[in-house]
Amino acid sequence: MRNYLPQLAIITAAILWSFDGFLRQSLYNVPSLIIVAIEHIFGAVLFIPFIFKARKEINNINQRTWVSVFWISICGGILGTFFYTSALSYVNYINLSVVVLLQKLQPLFAISLASVILKEKLSKKFLLLATIAIIGSFLVTFGLQPIAEWEDKTIIASLFALLAAFSWGSSTVLGKHALKKLSFQIVTSLRLIITSIVCLFIIAGSYDLHIITELTKSQWLSIFIISISTGSVALFIYYYGLKKIPASHTTLYELFWPLSAMFIDWFYRSKTLETAQIIGAILLLYSIILLSRDEKKSV
Repeated sequence: MRNYLPQLAIITAAILWSFDGFLRQSLYNVPSLIIVAIEHIFGAVLFIPFIFKARKEINNINQRTWVSVFWISICGGILGTFFYTSALSYVNYINLSVVVLLQKLQPLFAISLASVILKEKLSKKFLLLATIAIIGSFLVTFGLQPIAEWEDKTIIASLFALLAAFSWGSSTVLGKHALKKLSFQIVTSLRLIITSIVCLFIIAGSYDLHIITELTKSQWLSIFIISISTGSVALFIYYYGLKKIPASHTTLYELFWPLSAMFIDWFYRSKTLETAQIIGAILLLYSIILLSRDEKKSV
């Protein structure tokens, strides 16, 4: 019987990330880097035991693997989260579903890099399913609204989302490279710890640390919830799935992020779904189901 647990792990992480957006939007008046630093510190503390248990394995990491680990820590852990959080800070100018634009373009970066760096073979059928999934996810987020109707603040937020798309798309591929040599527990732990240390150095040199002491109880609670659920836990689940399936496929399963965000937006904010969004959701689900059935033939 086929094991679908890795695919379900990626989808679960994607759904958790859609809830993450609501939590981050409540922190719109807190500097993005402060949020990134604190959430990763919380997560790093949780995963320190894995580091002590794997000291021998870590000592044997080669140079190329360390490059991959640092890439996902800096580009995925800091830059991707920073750009995403910055986009969400435009809470009065942009909807959550628009910010997840990054999930539509991330596959383009990840699939291209996976083909070049990881030498993953992409069949014509896979590329067709990928195209359908990306078109469906665009419809899920934007419907038929033309870009010309976006406000200036929406465009700025979308540019942040595009930068996050590259950061996270490339991190998916480099993360897959690191997972060829390391366990998903170690990759998660190293990413959280390295990201925390680098963030602290940046904050010490560019921010007044009193900002942290002025955070309210509700803000601390939101950051803590992010770190232990949609942050470190989702990351842990995600790397488990990424270790088991191709990076080019992983990034398509992540498209459940905008799909679930759309339904959460609908349920929580009573936003009605347009016909184009419903069609997009059907296309997205259809392509993902076919992809999961044909996965062995596509690589």
